[in-house]
Amino acid sequence: MTPPSGLAAAGAAAALDGTALSSPVTRARALRRRLRATAGPLAMSPIGTVPILWNNVDIEELRLGTDASTILDEIARTGYDGTQLGIGFAEGEALRTALLDRDLRLAEVYASLPASIDGPSDDALDLALERLRLLVAAGGDVLCVALDLSAGRIETAGRANDPATPRLTAAGWSRLTGVLHDLGRATLDTGARMAFHPHSGTFVETPEEVATLMTSTDPELVPLCLDVGHWLVGGGDPVAAIDTFGERVTHVHLKDVDPDVLGRLRDGELSSFTEAIRARLFTELGSGNLDIDGCLAALATNGYRGWLMVEQDSSWSPPSESAAIGRRVLAASLRRMAAAAEGGR
Repeated sequence: MTPPSGLAAAGAAAALDGTALSSPVTRARALRRRLRATAGPLAMSPIGTVPILWNNVDIEELRLGTDASTILDEIARTGYDGTQLGIGFAEGEALRTALLDRDLRLAEVYASLPASIDGPSDDALDLALERLRLLVAAGGDVLCVALDLSAGRIETAGRANDPATPRLTAAGWSRLTGVLHDLGRATLDTGARMAFHPHSGTFVETPEEVATLMTSTDPELVPLCLDVGHWLVGGGDPVAAIDTFGERVTHVHLKDVDPDVLGRLRDGELSSFTEAIRARLFTELGSGNLDIDGCLAALATNGYRGWLMVEQDSSWSPPSESAAIGRRVLAASLRRMAAAAEGGR
């Protein structure tokens, strides 16, 4: 029998000396109960976070080298219900066990599709299907799909409405919709869910580009993952987007934006999306220009019940500190909404 590790090992040791009530696993569960809104419109939405805060996927120098066990321990300790698949995480049954040991769930696996102006690359679908395999093998919920960062768009992120910005050709749009429809069908066949994530520095960033994609695709096959931070960088209003796309929004990334860094990106002082990430474009939830209360209220109006994923691509602070701040800011916002709903009865 494999011995327990991480939070589970600590919990087992505490049980042996009669202090089970103070074990890390028990404390994490108690914290989640305290942070979770017990009533209100979004009380049923699980809350997760994204390990990019510890090990950035796109910029190697922002990878702290934190091992998977430590990341999962910190995600549990700071009050989250689940996680995205991260760099260095186990797969399949090993990941299921690691999550179960900490009373966590696999909320999503992220799949980025290489693309040019002519649409996704020839191997894009196969790459995404491999990510789908990882999701299903570990019992995850959502395949979160985006285009990969692309030359020409990385440099115009935040100002992609410039006429000189490279864009998908008509053939590129057609190819993208075809790949997404095929991937959506494959995902539904497994019993999992897919959602498309518009992303800064890619060929689907601006509200206009997202509208084109949404009108070109089957809502059943291609729901929307709204990353409110990327939506702000792309020039949109997240509350208006939730109102516009309604029930098509089935997955949400809650990400705040530093307005000063965003201004420097739009003015050209920062030369690219990756430079903006290095300058900490995305900040702790509640400390930027995101209207988090407005976003949650709009989601509640639409009867949203999906994951709320707190995300921050990089931080000046220790990752677990930023993760804890985000979780508590979200808890406070959910409590305000629940109290308002109760007072309106």
